[in-house]
Formats: sequence, C-alpha cells, structure tokens
Amino acid sequence: MLSLRAPPRTFSPAPWRRRGRHGGFTAPRCASAAAPAATLETASSPPASLSFPILVNGCTGKMGVSVAEAATSRGLHLVPVSFSSRENLDKTVQIGGTDIEIYGPSAREAVLSSVIDEFPDVMVVDYTAPDSVNSNAELYCNLGVPFVMGTTGGNKQLLYKAVQDSNNYALISPQMGKQVVALLAAMETIAERFPGAYSGYRLEVLESHQAGKLDTSGTAKAMITCFEKLGVSCDMDRIVKIRDPEQQLHMVGVPEEHIEGHAFHLYHLTSPDDSVSLEFQHNVCGRSIYAEGSVDAAVFLYKKVQSMDPKRIYNMIDVLEAGDGEVD
Repeated sequence: MLSLRAPPRTFSPAPWRRRGRHGGFTAPRCASAAAPAATLETASSPPASLSFPILVNGCTGKMGVSVAEAATSRGLHLVPVSFSSRENLDKTVQIGGTDIEIYGPSAREAVLSSVIDEFPDVMVVDYTAPDSVNSNAELYCNLGVPFVMGTTGGNKQLLYKAVQDSNNYALISPQMGKQVVALLAAMETIAERFPGAYSGYRLEVLESHQAGKLDTSGTAKAMITCFEKLGVSCDMDRIVKIRDPEQQLHMVGVPEEHIEGHAFHLYHLTSPDDSVSLEFQHNVCGRSIYAEGSVDAAVFLYKKVQSMDPKRIYNMIDVLEAGDGEVD
C-alpha cells in the first residue's frame, strides 16, 4: 500500500503515479516537452476591456515575471518598477518590451510614493518572499495603494489587521489558481454538509513544489482543514514536503521541464481497519494558472475600487462568485 512517509534513499519507480496499483491506474501527467506547450500568448484570456497601471512586486522571481507577462498580454499598463529584498541591486528586467527597474528595500517608500503620484489608480500584485508579506502590506496600506497579495507566509492576523485599520482595498489569497480555488471551495462545502463523515480515517499528505518555495503549501493546509472537519485527524507537521529535484523526478513523477515550476498534491485517506482507501490529487505544471488568476484578481479589485465598494478585503472566492463579468 502507498506510504507517504519520508522517501528512502533508493527511490521506487514513481509511486505517486501508483504504477500497477488498482488495475494499473496512472495519475494524469502534465504535457511533456515533446508536445507543444501552451504559452501565455496562446493560453491567456482575451485582452481586458479596460486598462489600468499595475505594479508587480517581485519581478526578480519567476512568479513575478509570469504575472507581469500575463498582465502585459491582457493589455494592462505595466509600471516599470519593482522591488527586491537586497540593497544595491543595480538590475533591470525586460518584460514585454518594458524595462523594469529593481529597487532595494530602503527605496521602497519613496519610489512607490512617486509611482502613486504618477499613476493614482495603480494596483500592486505582490509575489515576493514570506518574510516580506507583513512589511510590504504595511507599506501598501500606509500609502493607500490597493494590492493583491499572492505571496504566502507571514502573520495572517497582522496582515488582515493592517488592511482593516487603514481601510485599504486588498485581495488576499494563498492560492491564485481559480480552478484549484474552486476545488477547495467544493471541499469546504462537503465538510460543512457532512461533518465527521470520515471519522477515524487516517490522512497522509504529500506535496511537491520547486526548491525555491520555502514554506509548506498553503493549499495543502487548507485541504487538511477541510478533512479535519470531516473527522480526520492530521498533524500539519507530518506533511511530507518534497523540494529535492531527484525525488520529484523519480518518486513524484514531475516532468523534468517543470521541476522549477510545479505544484503537486496528494491526499491519501485510509479507514481504521485498512479496508477502504481514498485519494485526492491535484497537479499543476508551470505558473500560468497562477499568473492568469492573479491578473483576474487585480482586474476584479480594480473594479471594486473604482465603484467604491464598501467591502475592502476580498479573496479568490469573491472573484469566482463574481463570474467572468468582473474580470473581463
């Protein structure tokens, strides 16, 4: 039977794919390099019917670059500024024909103030680092700039308090992929309607992300919360977190071309007498699902700001419930 305990030094052939188990079921795989891969230009949503300035904080990282590219392809005005946690970083990143100048922490407030003076309706999308979440949010709130927080980590209570105290607009979500958010919402509905349905079942969780993701998957934590409402006991500290490329290739089955950008999750439930097992799995290759979702979130929040909506804090469920009319 599949075990999600810490992987041994010698790997078996991709147990995540459960080769040979239950009739040889094979988990869905991402497209390989041999097949034409969809790019942001071919897979993105149609150009937005409105345009506004958007500042992507985190253009020194791959996720930030992906969001900036998605914003450009949607017809939004990419502000040529981003920030880094490192000082004296004399660097310019070119995205979609725009040269993005990178500034260090000491210049953040002055530079962002200048951006707001030039672009009063600017929106910020944040994909930086977990230890920067609260300081960045405090800066956005102090300056009154609406923001989408895609970075996971930080102190969530302080994050929400900063927004509430400043009466600023913000959309905060640990998961920006709308389709994955819809799955989470479905799980929450099941948990609310059928509490204790899996009482006594054991839950093992395995998540694999690129080595650069330092924290444990927020999506995995949210799914575990749903399972706990269903009566399952799980210690968050026992989540198997895989960041080693060799394990990801040979144990998890991540395509080699997506080792540096993927999100694979597996949840395995076992009944008390071991007679029943259930598995839930969702795998993402690449970053386009998050980049497109982040741009949708920015468009949604921009419309809320322009309409002076009394609600100030949103999440991706709000974006889903609004439908396409609020993100086009």
